[in-house]
Amino acid sequence: MNKSFNSANVKNLNRRDFIKLSAYSLLGASLAIVGISYVTNIEPSNIEITHINLKLPNLDRSFNGFRLAQVSDFHLDHWMTSQRLESIFQMVLGEKPDLVAITGDFITYHEHTKGLKNPFLTDLSSALSILSPHQPTLGVLGNHDHEIGAPLIHDALANGHITDLSDSVYSIKQGSSSLHFAGMDSFDMYGRAIYDFNGLVNKTPSTGAAILLTHYPDLADQTAATGRFDLQISGHSHGGQVIAPFYGPIYIPEGARKYPIGLYRIGSMFHYTNRGLGMVGIEVRINCRPEITIFHLQSS
Repeated sequence: MNKSFNSANVKNLNRRDFIKLSAYSLLGASLAIVGISYVTNIEPSNIEITHINLKLPNLDRSFNGFRLAQVSDFHLDHWMTSQRLESIFQMVLGEKPDLVAITGDFITYHEHTKGLKNPFLTDLSSALSILSPHQPTLGVLGNHDHEIGAPLIHDALANGHITDLSDSVYSIKQGSSSLHFAGMDSFDMYGRAIYDFNGLVNKTPSTGAAILLTHYPDLADQTAATGRFDLQISGHSHGGQVIAPFYGPIYIPEGARKYPIGLYRIGSMFHYTNRGLGMVGIEVRINCRPEITIFHLQSS
């Protein structure tokens, strides 16, 4: 009798264990699916609009309250579709900016999308055209853009009615006062400099506030040393895409390791690194939401 009783208990215990194990496995699988969905779709789609008040020392009172929107690193590809990008641009327009600045990496470089047959060039122009009728929109290129083919990206910007600011200056005048936007070209994928920094500084008028657009954040020391720019805005880092608690970004690309994310003060110049909108490499975002930045500029 004792043997029979113990045998039944073992069978019943195994059945319960099997049910528990199945339930835990199902729960674990469900959590894994939810987790994967969160880092690959939910957080990457959860755009944060960051508002920053900046008092620029050389900004004339006539530009007090000027609203500058920065977006960066679209990385148009199979995930960042033109429809997704268009909805982001509608968010930008909802902030009623006076000017929109785009700091590079419009399309993700892949070997199969290099050159004239890149399927995303037309999509890029179509999406960008949403911005252009509403306010001036300026853009500079990033390293991915040069690998795809800089002339192709220049044409896409022109077709989207975006002002290509590569190594040139765009000025806004109000009465006798001016606000200048200088655009620096980029490095290529191999770290070779395409830009002409000294030439751009010489093109920038000597009076009035000046803002520099460049893809690479770590050029900020060189920019600040000129004493000519009130603000530099950049992208490239994506904020690391994955930010671990108590550690910070897991990986930051070269060119953004000194100033990887957010607002900095370098001498008398402000610098801001935007977290970008798209993704590259492992297409996930963890604790690092994509970003639209709205700068509220104030005179001293």
